[in-house]
Amino acid sequence: MSTTTATDSNTTPLEFSSVFADLTPHVEALNACLRDQVAQFEPEIREMADYCIDTSGKRIRPALVFLSGWQDEAVNPELVRVAAVIELVHLATLVHDDIMDGADIRRGRESATRSFGPEAAVLLGDALFAHALHLAAQFPTTLVCSAVAESTRRVCAGEIIQTLRRGTTTVSREDYQRVIDLKTAELFRVSCYLGSHLAEFSEDYVTAVTVFGRQLGIAYQIYDDLADFFGQESKIGKTLGTDLGSGKLTLPLMELIEASPENERASILAEITGDRAPQPELRVTQMRELGIFGRVESALEQELFIAESALDQHVDLPPVPRLLSLISILRSQVASLRPNIKGKLPVGGT
Repeated sequence: MSTTTATDSNTTPLEFSSVFADLTPHVEALNACLRDQVAQFEPEIREMADYCIDTSGKRIRPALVFLSGWQDEAVNPELVRVAAVIELVHLATLVHDDIMDGADIRRGRESATRSFGPEAAVLLGDALFAHALHLAAQFPTTLVCSAVAESTRRVCAGEIIQTLRRGTTTVSREDYQRVIDLKTAELFRVSCYLGSHLAEFSEDYVTAVTVFGRQLGIAYQIYDDLADFFGQESKIGKTLGTDLGSGKLTLPLMELIEASPENERASILAEITGDRAPQPELRVTQMRELGIFGRVESALEQELFIAESALDQHVDLPPVPRLLSLISILRSQVASLRPNIKGKLPVGGT
């Protein structure tokens, strides 16, 4: 498989929404299903639930459900329902993430924690989790509810581990990989697993596409961590520059620490522990000068290579070309961050 980047700094990056060209009926059915769920919430919190269950997200995880189980253009109601379950879990994690990060912006507007306050927002996230499991329990097989419940626990475990390690400097690369495997890759993995399983594909393909989903999820989180330093809020649609200030030791910071001289390394570590005020603009400048972007991009590419390779034996199946297009889109998104390596843009700036 090729590992060349899908675009460069002089072209318009591919968007994840472009994959919905073939999925329009599926996404419309998903959005209708999600809107129907709002009425299931208590009247007093329906407006809050509706605020979170919007239709402006990328819908990457539902797309993985539909694409991993793709057979033809017909809309499969079971895949629509399981996609809604997974999207509800994802939305709940976003609500909780924004509380912990103190993020004001999500999907280009005020986050739930900003709109409703952190106390109400944390309970709103819990309500979304609970309703996702309620919806999963309505399948005739217990497999869906069991898989989603396990994945929800793993996602929460990843967030707990990351929270407990905030402000610490002993996080290893293995620790980092473990956290993103749990908190991000898990929902990518279970989306591919349930989509392919419910579509009744062979066990070999279900296993392969589950590996694909996991590796794509790891790569996506590495991209997200890069975007926190090199992205622009107006394009990414959420608050950026929060990782350093919240003491979150991500791969870009790990690479920066490793590449920095000893005296500067101590200063960065002090910012992570909260013993020194964070200097995100300085750290981004140093990342540019030390070529940190390329080092992190290389690690991301390793994950994409494994994802592509997992599907090598199934290239003739209808879902595979569409799934591989997601890799091209992610490479394009990574490449779109490159213009911000040069110059002196503030973190999260426009």
